[in-house]
This record gives sequence, C-alpha cells and structure tokens, in this order.
Amino acid sequence: MESIVHTVNDIVWNPGLVALLIVAGLYFSVRTRFVQVRRFGLMLRSLFSRRAGNNGISSFQAFCIALSGRVGTGNIVGVATAIAFGGPGAVFWMWVVAFFGASTAFVESTLAQKYKFRHSSGWRGGPFSFIEKGLGVKWLGVVFAVITVIACGIFLTTVQANGVSTAVNNAFPVSTLTAGIVLAVLLGLVIFGGVQRIARVASVITPFMALGYIIMSLVVIGFHINEVPAVLVAIVKGAFGINPIAGGIIGSTIAMGVKRGIFSNEAGQGTGAIVSAAADVPHPAQQGLAQAFSVYVDTLLVCTATALMILTSGTYNILDSASGEVLYAGAPELANNYVNYTQSAVDSVFAGFGSQFVSIAMVFFAFSTLMAYYFYAETGLIYLLHGKKWEKAVIRVFQGVMLCAVIFGAVKEADVVWQLGDIGVGLMAWVTVVSLLILCPQAIKELKDYEGGRLS
Repeated sequence: MESIVHTVNDIVWNPGLVALLIVAGLYFSVRTRFVQVRRFGLMLRSLFSRRAGNNGISSFQAFCIALSGRVGTGNIVGVATAIAFGGPGAVFWMWVVAFFGASTAFVESTLAQKYKFRHSSGWRGGPFSFIEKGLGVKWLGVVFAVITVIACGIFLTTVQANGVSTAVNNAFPVSTLTAGIVLAVLLGLVIFGGVQRIARVASVITPFMALGYIIMSLVVIGFHINEVPAVLVAIVKGAFGINPIAGGIIGSTIAMGVKRGIFSNEAGQGTGAIVSAAADVPHPAQQGLAQAFSVYVDTLLVCTATALMILTSGTYNILDSASGEVLYAGAPELANNYVNYTQSAVDSVFAGFGSQFVSIAMVFFAFSTLMAYYFYAETGLIYLLHGKKWEKAVIRVFQGVMLCAVIFGAVKEADVVWQLGDIGVGLMAWVTVVSLLILCPQAIKELKDYEGGRLS
C-alpha cells in the first residue's frame, strides 16, 4: 500500500506540476502587468476593507484565514529541509516562487469572488464554483470538492495534529494523547461556532503568531548580524551554482526552493480561493490583491525569517539528496534532524529555550492551519450539499470525524496519510491552475474594471 501511494504521489507531484505553477505565475504576472509590484500599496489598503456584515467576513479576516493555511509547520521544517538539500541558494528560489505566485493568488482569488454563491452562513465559493460556472464543467467541480473534503479535512488534519502532539511531548511533560485531546477540544470550540468564529479567532491568532515568530527571528539574527552580508551573498551565489560547496547540486537547489516555496504559499492550489470567496468586499479584484499580499507575508517574511536564523547561526548541514553524502557540516551533531536546525538557531542565543520556542510556534502554526483546513473542507461540503435538507446534519457529523482525526493523528504518525494528503493537494493544484489559465481573461477584465472605474 505504501509503495503504491508513494508512486502515485510522485506521479502527481512530478516536475511537470512544478513547471506548470512557475510558468502560470510568470504568465499571470505578464498579463496583469506585474500587479504584485504596480499595486503593492493598494494590496496593503485592500486588507482593511470595512464592508463586512451578515453576508460574509471582512477582507482582513479572509486574509488571516488564508494566511493561517499558508503559514504552518512547513515554514519551520520545510525551510530547514530546503536548506539541507539545496543549500542557501534554495532560499532565493523560494523568493522567486513567492514573487510570481502572488500573481497566481491574485487571479484565483479574483475569480473566486466573481463566482461565489450565497449560503445561510455567508458567501462561499472557490475553484469548484468557477470550474462549474466559469468553465461549465460541473462534474469536475464536484470531484474537486470531494478531494478538498477528504484531503484537507481528514488526511492533512491527521498529520498536522501529529506535528503538534510530538512537538509538545518533546518540550513538555505532556503525553501525545493528552495533547491530541486538548487540541481537539480547542479546535471544536472554534469550528462549532461557524465561519464567523473561525474568522474572529484567525484574525487574533494569525497576526500574533506571525509577528511573534518574526520578532524572535530578528533577535536571533541580530546576535549574528555580522554574518548577514555573507549569508546574503551565499544565497545569491548558491542559487546559480557558484558556491563551490553546493555547486554540484544546483538542480536540487532549484527544485527544493521551488517545491518548498509552492508548498508553503499554496498559490495555485485553490485553497486561498476558497477563503477569498467568503469575503464581503466591494470588488472582486480587491480581494485578489489582499490575497496576493498573503503570499508575500508567508514566504518573504516568515520563511525568510526561519532561513536567516538558520543560516546566520550556522546550524545546518547540506546533504546530497541522491547519495545522502554530507557536503557541508555546519552542525554535524544535528545530522538530518531538520526541525533541530531551527531549534539550535534559537539556542545559539537563548540557550536551552530553542526546543520550547519552536514547539510553541509549531502549536500555533499547526492549530491555525487546522482551522483553515476545516474551513476549506466545510466549504467543499456546502458546495456539494447546498440546498439539501440534511446539509447541517452532515456537517455536524463531519466535524466529529475531523476531531477524531485530530486525536488519531496525535497518537499515531502515518506517513502514508501525509502522502495521501499531498496527492489530494497536488490534484487540486493541477485542476486549479489549468482552470486559471483558461479563465485568466476574466480576472484581467475585473482588474481593468477596478483600476479604470474604481481608481480613476
């Protein structure tokens, strides 16, 4: 079974998907005339639209929920693995992916706003809506919704819960079962309150956790400030294979940077579009701009904070992904324990505190991600059951299933479940990006209308 799942995962997440996401980001950047640069100031202002009421959530709340999904354990562990197998140069390619991914996020979120639908809980929508209404292919929208419910609501939930329970168990005298039960209870208190409670909690937790993590990173980097110039040079040189240490793994450098960048910012996977549809904003393009900014925050701020902490502290090793050979041993005692790269970076300044800090950060990151996962899955269910008399009952049952998945994941790590979740997300990305390429002219039309009519 594991062999089959691994093979399917490799097929779904093949280099073709990575290339498609990059090419799509470049194409959308050109078509929008690099809106992620031209309208950067407007991206910031779009976060604080005041039009919110019974029909939906505010632009800022949608931004926070989407950022909750984007900012997760991958910002800690994912960045460390990118450096381990790609060297410092991988960070450069993460930046490139974020830059072009911002335009992809703009297009998918604008289309989600354009094709959203009304529900008793407020506005809802996402790729399933613009696939059905924009492309006229309802069966594909249904398939997309089913994949979203299973991948985000069950499989990936299990893995996130395991990350939380393990981190807590490593740092504090708390069993994984206890951690899982507490996590399930806290998550239940949020999701039983509906979209408005999710939005309120996300708007408090997400800015707090991101800002707190970045502040700690700045403190650590500040203690190693003399290393920053050399690290920045190493990032640029490594990106193009100039660095003699990692020059022989330039292919892995690019691949790891691109993959981790895409996994982290989620642009083009469709999840950000699901949240964007729920926002009650004056114009579709406005939410597109707000979500484009969330990609910047995730990668250019949070991921970069992790990378600079590790690189300036020197708490990392570089490995050949093919042979496992150690190419650079900055911290040989850490071997391939990637999460310890970040923990040791904090320990270099606050001795003995690294494990606790990273564990606490992972709890916040993973909890916020679980809230976003539930929102994605619930919206998929609403799309599938909208108007059906048993809709509310099915959602209640699903809430129970998801909370059980949290407890199960907390006590039993299942690599195969993680790969199943990856397969689901990968399939979502394939469908979403192809749909965006076809429907891109409609997003461009909305942008021109917004710039011409609203901003003239």
